[in-house]
Amino acid sequence: MSFPKPECDVLRALSSARLVVQLAQEKGIVRHNLSYREPLYHVGAILADAALQAGLNYRTVVKVRIDRIVQDFPEAATLSGMFNAIASIGVAEFLRWHHHTKVSRFVCLAELLRNESIDDFHQLRTWLQNPACREKLRAIHGVGPKTVDYLCGLVGLDFIAVDRHIRAFASDAGVTGADYDYLQTVISYAADLLGVSRRHFDASIWTYVSNQKAGPQRRTTLQLPFDGSIAVA
Repeated sequence: MSFPKPECDVLRALSSARLVVQLAQEKGIVRHNLSYREPLYHVGAILADAALQAGLNYRTVVKVRIDRIVQDFPEAATLSGMFNAIASIGVAEFLRWHHHTKVSRFVCLAELLRNESIDDFHQLRTWLQNPACREKLRAIHGVGPKTVDYLCGLVGLDFIAVDRHIRAFASDAGVTGADYDYLQTVISYAADLLGVSRRHFDASIWTYVSNQKAGPQRRTTLQLPFDGSIAVA
């Protein structure tokens, strides 16, 4: 059997993955999160989500903006329609965000897709499955591996986007001091061992950690970054 990495690294990752699986089973996080929505087939909302999400509270800051874009700008479901909308109101108003860094990131993402002749959701999803796209995305200031994987998740691809929720859960399981690639491998293996999609497991961890931070009074229904509403008992 061949491994994409040295066998010792794979075995180490599997050992760490078992720790994550044990904690996930103890907390019951997978069985509590069985339903989630399909991805938004809306390029404008996807790009806005990817550009805004880093470092912000998703539920209170990002989600309200994404919901508004979907509702108020149906034409922005395609990239060309999005550019038409922006031409009349400006990027800051489209996003309802005025800080230069995230506005610039959104514009760079949109321009990259236009240069790649991508217009609709299906073209974007196909393009994101080409490994060559990652280098182009990473060339944008502020776009790291987490944002690329998050973008893949937004279109329904089976990726783990390692964020602070993933890191916190892994740390609670006893997996600490890991770099991005190693931790992504560990969580991916854990999902495989549990027999759930990696994207589902990512969403389950996100909901669990968010609920822990929110406190008992907020443990009802949460909107996931790209997987919709989950009712938590």
